[in-house]
Amino acid sequence: MNTDINGISTNYIDKGEGDTVLVLQGWGTSVDLYSAVIDKMAEKYRVLAPDMPGFGASAEPPEPWHVDDYADFVLAFCEKLGVSSCIIFAHSFGGRVTLKLMARDELPLKVTKIILTGAAGIRHEPSEEAKKKAAAYQRGKKFLSSAPMKTLFPNALENLRNKHGSADYKAASPMMRQVLVNTVNEDLSALLPKCTPETLLIWGRNDDAAPLCDGERMEKEMPDAGLVTLDNAGHFAFIEQQFIFLRVLSSFLGIDF
Repeated sequence: MNTDINGISTNYIDKGEGDTVLVLQGWGTSVDLYSAVIDKMAEKYRVLAPDMPGFGASAEPPEPWHVDDYADFVLAFCEKLGVSSCIIFAHSFGGRVTLKLMARDELPLKVTKIILTGAAGIRHEPSEEAKKKAAAYQRGKKFLSSAPMKTLFPNALENLRNKHGSADYKAASPMMRQVLVNTVNEDLSALLPKCTPETLLIWGRNDDAAPLCDGERMEKEMPDAGLVTLDNAGHFAFIEQQFIFLRVLSSFLGIDF
């Protein structure tokens, strides 16, 4: 399905009937990636899963957004679809958006439960090796940004960015690279106590994007959170350990399994 949200062409899935579950995706994914989770939840609930701007089949934002802009988008999407109360299922980047929503003093959306898996939002101090690499990159960037170097080596700066950038950065468009820079460096750990709904945390023990210690900290600092850890799974535990993931999810949401 497709709708217009504040001028942005937005692709979304609308499946099932009942109380609403809102799916907030991970960075750079398509909502199709969550099809098994959506299908299971749709057995009891109405599941709404938008491709957020710049992801999947939705258009990019008109300017380099921050996490708060994505939170505004989610609220506009819910208003457009007539959603005033929901459960949130969020993965990775969707966790950032969820934390921002829950921290708002006046939220025009009642959130009854939350499921977070591999949720982002806690910033870690970089290692000494990472700091050295970042410093070297900044020196190289400054050198290659000079007018003579741009003239002599027009592709050198882009090659440097590709060499030092993350996989997400390399795969992103110029606009979404700016969005990534705006969002990935924001530490949202201070918002954890404001995430008050009953929350299920499902984490892959081998998650190298949002490490297990993040889930453990969320369990500790969120008022009503419980953590389930899945062995032999990483950042995409809902795919890597799909059977047990869906079983845990179904138990939390009261779905027959």
